[in-house]
Amino acid sequence: MLTEERYAAIIERLHKQGIVKLQELVDVLGASESTIRRDLIDLESRQMLKRIHGGAALMNEKTLEPGMEEKTSKNIQQKVSIARLAALEIENGDCIYLDAGTTTLAMIPYIEAKDVTVVTNGLSHVEALVSKRIRSYLLGGMMKIHTKAVIGSIALQNMDNFRFDKCFLGTNGVDPEMGYTTPDPEEALIKRRAHQLSGKSYVLADSSKIGEITFAKLFELEEADLITEQMPDHWRAVIEQKTKIIEG
Repeated sequence: MLTEERYAAIIERLHKQGIVKLQELVDVLGASESTIRRDLIDLESRQMLKRIHGGAALMNEKTLEPGMEEKTSKNIQQKVSIARLAALEIENGDCIYLDAGTTTLAMIPYIEAKDVTVVTNGLSHVEALVSKRIRSYLLGGMMKIHTKAVIGSIALQNMDNFRFDKCFLGTNGVDPEMGYTTPDPEEALIKRRAHQLSGKSYVLADSSKIGEITFAKLFELEEADLITEQMPDHWRAVIEQKTKIIEG
C-alpha cells in the first residue's frame, strides 16, 4: 500500500471512530508498527490528527487547544473575577499548586496570604510569583511551546516530591456527566496528579466552559469546588447537585 493510501485509510477510520489504536492500524493496513508511527507523526505535522498514547485522535475542536496569547485575550473580566475569588481561598502558610492556565496566572497579583509556597508547571507563573517575592518551585519536564506548560513523565515524577494543602486547576470543559475535561491527555495527567496530591481542589472556569466537553477527562465534578464568575441559570441546579459552586 502506498503512503498516501495509508494516510487516506487512517483518516477515514478516524472519521468513523474518532480514535484509532496503533495496533489496530498495524493489523488493518498490514504495515509495521514503525511505519504506522511515522505515518501518524507526519499526519500530525499536517494537523490532520493528534497523536495520543497508543494511537491517534481526530484533530478537531475537542483536541485543539488555544495558545497562551489567545487564552489571555479571551474573557478577561471573567478571569479577573474568578482569580480574585480563588486567591481568597489561600490561607497563611499554605503550600499550593497552581496549574499552568491563564486564570490561575491571574490569581497571582491577588494573593495576600503570608508565607505561601507555590509549586507550578507554568513558566509564566514562576516569573509572576518571583516578581511578587512568593516562594515558588517550577516542575521540570517538557515545555509545551504554545501554552508554556510543563508536562510529561519527568514533570509527573517531580510532583511526587510534594504534597499540597490546595490546588487550583484550569479546565476547558465542565459537564455534570463527563466531569472536568481538557484537550491534552498529557496535561490532564498533570492536573489529575496535582488533585490527588492535594488536601483540597479548586477548578477555575468561566461561564463559557460550562456544559462543554473536551477530549481528556480530569476527574468528576464532585471531587473539586468550582469557582466561576456567574453560573448560567439553566446549569445551576444540576451542577449544584454535584459540587460546591463559588461565584462572584
